[in-house]
Amino acid sequence: MSVGPLERGLAVLRTLAAYEMDRGALVRATGLARATVDRVVATLDRLGLVRADGREVVLAPRLMALSGAYLRGSGIPAALGPLVGRLADELDESVSVGVPDGDGVRVVLRTTARRRTMSPAFRVGDLLPADRCAPGALFADGALEWAVDEELIEPGLIAVAVPVRDGAGATVCAVSVTSHTSRHTPRSLREAVLPRLREAGSAMGAALAGRGAADPVGGAAFVDASAGLKRELGADFLQSLARGLAVLCALSADRGDGLTLTAVSEATGLARATVRRSLLTLVHLGYVECGGPGGRHFRLLPRVLELGCARLSALGPAEVAQPHLARLVARTGESASMAVLDGADIRYVARVPTVRIMSIDITVGTRFPAYATSMGRVLLAGLAPGERPPLPDGLPALTPNTVTSAAELARIVDWCAADGYALVAEELEVGLRSLAVPVRGADGRVVAAVNVAQHAGRGSAEEMVRALLPALRAAGAGISTDLAVLGVPGALGVPGHSSGAMSAVRP
Repeated sequence: MSVGPLERGLAVLRTLAAYEMDRGALVRATGLARATVDRVVATLDRLGLVRADGREVVLAPRLMALSGAYLRGSGIPAALGPLVGRLADELDESVSVGVPDGDGVRVVLRTTARRRTMSPAFRVGDLLPADRCAPGALFADGALEWAVDEELIEPGLIAVAVPVRDGAGATVCAVSVTSHTSRHTPRSLREAVLPRLREAGSAMGAALAGRGAADPVGGAAFVDASAGLKRELGADFLQSLARGLAVLCALSADRGDGLTLTAVSEATGLARATVRRSLLTLVHLGYVECGGPGGRHFRLLPRVLELGCARLSALGPAEVAQPHLARLVARTGESASMAVLDGADIRYVARVPTVRIMSIDITVGTRFPAYATSMGRVLLAGLAPGERPPLPDGLPALTPNTVTSAAELARIVDWCAADGYALVAEELEVGLRSLAVPVRGADGRVVAAVNVAQHAGRGSAEEMVRALLPALRAAGAGISTDLAVLGVPGALGVPGHSSGAMSAVRP
């Protein structure tokens, strides 16, 4: 017996993952009734998996919890990520890892060449045709030791791949080095990278064999929230959809042999009958397989990555921050921005201005000295003392209020680190006051800062802190949560985007 709301919810997510569309287009694309689409969207919106604003519906970063369940359960990113990163740096080429998925190859890990302006724009979650890529040949013939892609995916794109095998000799995944015909011929690429690539493939097999247990993604949160949301929304909230997604996420704890129905029931707190119906539905849809000892163990399949992983994994920090900044501006009536540390300066990467006759004219890309800004002080406070750039005494005074003493600035930065925010009053420009809080990445380190700014004539500094700090902290926490679920570590950049396999990205 399948769980209808779960099937329909996943159909909506698959459709949104392929194309951005409004509710009317969702009705046409899925073939579902408008009332059904509205209930599914309302449920997904309240779970934080999509954002519904009127007719428009877009994927939300928290949806990556579903893809994260497979990625963590597979163990591939955790075990092979460091090896792939070192290989890309050593070879100065892009490296990716793919797994078989039906008639295709699903990308589950990728690292671009750091010193290249032009790199492949494959995204984690992308499905490549198996008959047109090097990994596909390796999965089709388990005896092959290497394979070459000679411009089959896209003109000019070439790749060499080797298998990564388990202890029994079965090919678990394939690691590829991708380049361009402007740099290599297929033969020269093979000669340049194959010896090192084969060594790396063996090391990756050993790393996979030694991986530990995966941490659960947190599927129980969907269950914990569903009871209260059901009471709040009534028939508009599809509790069986929330429970089915919780079952999917619980499978992230798999160490390779799958989880039993009982283990999933214990992880989610759901009744065995409820879990069984959800698992059978997921098996029917191709997201889970049943096997292992006694044929009673369930494990996630890479098809789960079609649920928005490619679209969400390509989001830049500015795109993640933008809706949070917009809500902050709507709530406070003040302009809001996000910035990162760039040497001794801050650089604005996202901004939502407010409309006033007297406005603050700052655009994305603007730079200011970190020492005289609230976001700069928050970012400096996020560094370990030994990592903070040395500041000379006698810093330039931008206004009569600018702190120019390095010792005094160090005390202020320490205070910001302890209190979790920074207030700068008329130190960058007379009449301008700014309040900032940190944004943290997946590893807990400060990676950015968000602020609100206002004219000093609108109340005192104490009133600004009292009125705006709670909303500002909520925005910073929301951005941090989204970056964490997307796996953004403690170093931010703003990636380029392209629809082609090759894209120009910032070096």
